[in-house]
Amino acid sequence: MTYVLVVGESLVDVVTDAGGTTVERPGGSAANVAVALARLGRRARFVTSYADDERGRSVAAHLAGSGVELATDPHVLGRTSSAAATIGTDGSASYVFDLDWRFGPVGEEMPRFVHVCSIGAVLEPGADDVLALLDRLVAAGGADRPTVTYDVNARPAITGTGPEVVGRVEAVARRADVVKASDEDLAVLYPTFGLAEAAGHLRSLGPRAVVVTRGEGGATWFGDGEPLSVAATPVTVVDTIGAGDTFSAGIVDALWDGLDPADTLAHAARAAAVTVSRPGADPPTRAELG
Repeated sequence: MTYVLVVGESLVDVVTDAGGTTVERPGGSAANVAVALARLGRRARFVTSYADDERGRSVAAHLAGSGVELATDPHVLGRTSSAAATIGTDGSASYVFDLDWRFGPVGEEMPRFVHVCSIGAVLEPGADDVLALLDRLVAAGGADRPTVTYDVNARPAITGTGPEVVGRVEAVARRADVVKASDEDLAVLYPTFGLAEAAGHLRSLGPRAVVVTRGEGGATWFGDGEPLSVAATPVTVVDTIGAGDTFSAGIVDALWDGLDPADTLAHAARAAAVTVSRPGADPPTRAELG
């Protein structure tokens, strides 16, 4: 149990900045988490999919360049998925997706952590395989089962909204130890709930903690006892692509070292601040975090 297994989508971000310039960069929520963990020095194995095409080869080179290992053959798609991201003047990103999601067989080796997230956790047909994989790993691990982390990272532009999506999110949350969601995610899932009410509802499904991020408003840990909040790390925002994914990687990294909730949030916030300070999903190395 010396590695973290990250499960989810890889794609190419087709990014148009506020000045109208367009560039392509490898990305995807799960891919960003895997890269961030590898750059932090953790052994990251990745269950994902992309095609054997030009974009797929750019994704493969990006993953390999950061030291991410593949845990399954990714070549199960006819074309590599993409996300057209438009950057606003405030650095925020809006997305339009062209995405397919499934994955091939995964071996029996037991990880220390499993991280699932975003589109890959709720988009069929791969989402059903995600649940089956979590159930298999938890059952096989027994008392030494992996810690499961889940980042909701809602993408209504591709998954839609409503009861079916909420049901899929909650099915993953029931299997998770720690769930992360932004205030925007909670507004999509539970538009009639307040933030604390929505976090409490998710926690009632079984996780020992729910982490809610609020961008420059900081983050809050809802666990045993009173909620615990930390401020965001001050930074000049270039764009927000990959910020939440780096925050998720920071949570896993901190849990790996047994940090308490306050230190976990602070560590994740510092890592995310580096990512938003430069273009694209470009998470920090361990050395950059000092």
